[in-house]
Amino acid sequence: MAVTPFTKHQLLPQEEKLEITKHKCELFIGIPKETSYQERRICLTPDAVNSLTSNGHRIMLESGAGESSSYSDKDYSEAGAEVTQDTKRVMSCPIILKVEPPTMEEIEMMNPQTIIISAIQIKTRKAAYFEMMMKKKITALAFEYIKDEDGTYPAVKSLSEIAGVASILIASELMINNQFGKGLLFGNITGVPPTEVVIIGAGTVGEFAAKTAIGLGASVKLFDNSITKLRRLQNNLNQSIFTSTIQPKALLKALRRCDVAIGCMKGKNRSPVVVTETMVEHMKKGAVIVDVSIDTGGCFETSEITTHEKPTFIKNEVIHYCVPNIPSRYSKTASLSISNIITPYLLQIAEDGGIEHAIRFHKGLKNGVYLYHGILTKKAIGDWFNLPESDINLIVF
Repeated sequence: MAVTPFTKHQLLPQEEKLEITKHKCELFIGIPKETSYQERRICLTPDAVNSLTSNGHRIMLESGAGESSSYSDKDYSEAGAEVTQDTKRVMSCPIILKVEPPTMEEIEMMNPQTIIISAIQIKTRKAAYFEMMMKKKITALAFEYIKDEDGTYPAVKSLSEIAGVASILIASELMINNQFGKGLLFGNITGVPPTEVVIIGAGTVGEFAAKTAIGLGASVKLFDNSITKLRRLQNNLNQSIFTSTIQPKALLKALRRCDVAIGCMKGKNRSPVVVTETMVEHMKKGAVIVDVSIDTGGCFETSEITTHEKPTFIKNEVIHYCVPNIPSRYSKTASLSISNIITPYLLQIAEDGGIEHAIRFHKGLKNGVYLYHGILTKKAIGDWFNLPESDINLIVF
């Protein structure tokens, strides 16, 4: 019997791809009290803790961790958390959850192979910080890097929304300041000219600042060097407002007339200074500047970092508000926002059988990893601090 040779139309057997079995696991999460200056937020609300403990997970909370966000130890205890005054006990949990990056002292208290989920704030770190974490073989995820299904960064976007709305509310308070404010009501009252607002930056902060200002009846002018961002913002606002690229003459003209100027420009490493001191000198007496970009250097030449305790200063007869970390001022709202974002991820990690499996199944979560068992996996950090790094996709696949 002759054997028919294979042709290109014949089918060949293929390897069968077996699905990796997922086994649920129990999480043991430690939430220490935030020690960073002016940090008042907490990662999980009592409701979120209740959701996790109801699913069989353990939460250990340092006493007083939620007080600045108006949550008592009793609230957390009733939600199922174990409350302790022993910081070392909390820091010895397998998973640590923080808003601010852990300090060197906190890293020292951690056990090897700990998982830490927090912000990273790369510009405030030092090489020794990452080397210490690498030595302890820590796996670390940063809020700033975690991506959603649509490719956005949910934690960054949410806090930017808060900062945008807050910038207008803060400006409205300062406008009626009895010491130096103009005694103006922010908005548009019949027979009274509307408040004029200049917003520099068409990102999420600028968009929510514009929405809030328009909602109060203000006249808004928005500047950015990206036509794409300006067009997208116009579409999101669903109405036409004055928009322009940043041209010194047009910007100066708008600043001369405005009552409030909001700075929210972002740069690659630091915010570009787009408003010079000369421009500020031409602004109205008692006008208000809220420089949201002060976190990355500020976009007004006259900006200087202030604190929540002493948030303003006056320069060239203009009120300046330059507090970094504006969302911390609204600690309960910010805590609710962070909690709503992080809780589903925690439940998903448990459902997938732990962080190892979770980052295999979810690209957005994998993108949040910057240290994997002590191996640096973010090129940006490696380049910034001249540290060796590896592509996480070559380690986890």
